[in-house]
Amino acid sequence: MADIPDLRRYAPATERNREPILEVLRQVLPPTGTILEISSGTGEHAMFMAPQLAPRHWLPSDPNPDARASITAWRQATPWDNIYPPIDLDASSDQWLVESKQPITAIVNINMIHIAPKAAYLGLFAGASRILPVGGILYLYGPFKQAGVHTAPSNAAFDQSLQSQNPEWGVRDLEEITAVAHSHNLTLQQVYPMPANNLSVVFKHV
Repeated sequence: MADIPDLRRYAPATERNREPILEVLRQVLPPTGTILEISSGTGEHAMFMAPQLAPRHWLPSDPNPDARASITAWRQATPWDNIYPPIDLDASSDQWLVESKQPITAIVNINMIHIAPKAAYLGLFAGASRILPVGGILYLYGPFKQAGVHTAPSNAAFDQSLQSQNPEWGVRDLEEITAVAHSHNLTLQQVYPMPANNLSVVFKHV
């Protein structure tokens, strides 16, 4: 009998940033409900966060079928019962599958908007406005410019590297992001400095 392939993927950055992210999430997430993770990637954040954020439930999502296969494999390898199966969700879509499913009290998006076209983060805020209740939380993590300026030389180099791969990618300006959020009734609550020149940015639906 042939060995069954292990479809779990690994991202080294996850182990470096998961503890600081969890610390912030514990402070800002509603105490109950379902957390929708947009662009879950390998699924490692979901597997780490979910058991420590119970009784909340974690709903991973990703538009990439290989990523969803990794998430499914991680889920099958862990005993946690508060992680839902991953769903196919493209943040830039005008309608998300989850809109007809269970209520969502928070959205978590880690390291996406700088490696996606502008349509992805515009769609992210539009979707958050559609599905979050009043008081619902949108959490972003990643590198950002502030007042149009990079916060570290390493971020400037990273931004240049991203744009050389795809001109639609790049480190976003926090003020621009905040203005888009406000246009969708999402107000900036807090910005947390994080390791490696990243930020945690928390919005609340009003």
